[in-house]
Amino acid sequence: EVQLVESGGGLVQAGGSLRLSCAPSGFTFDDYAIGWFRQAPGKEREGVSCIDHDGSTTYADSVKGRFTISSDNAKKRVYLQMNSLKPEDTAVYYCNAFTTSEDYWGQGTQVTVSS
Repeated sequence: EVQLVESGGGLVQAGGSLRLSCAPSGFTFDDYAIGWFRQAPGKEREGVSCIDHDGSTTYADSVKGRFTISSDNAKKRVYLQMNSLKPEDTAVYYCNAFTTSEDYWGQGTQVTVSS
């Protein structure tokens, strides 16, 4: 059974940091790219960052310089280090594993940034 379990969300003041973790299981980790998406209330889900199986990374303009995605292939975990958080970063953050033909999502973890 394919599972993606996110953790690390919470409530933090503006300027603070959180580290999200995504623990995939049930598929070959190295075959997939892993992305982080977020959805704020009343808004569409948007891409935040992605790391491919070759280690290449991409970031949304809104988080460049503040967020860092990384993977630990030995532990089969993907992390999203979020620094200098802003109230507009408040959202449910989702982990997504995908190839050209498959697409899996986690249940999400809430991140709330207070001003």
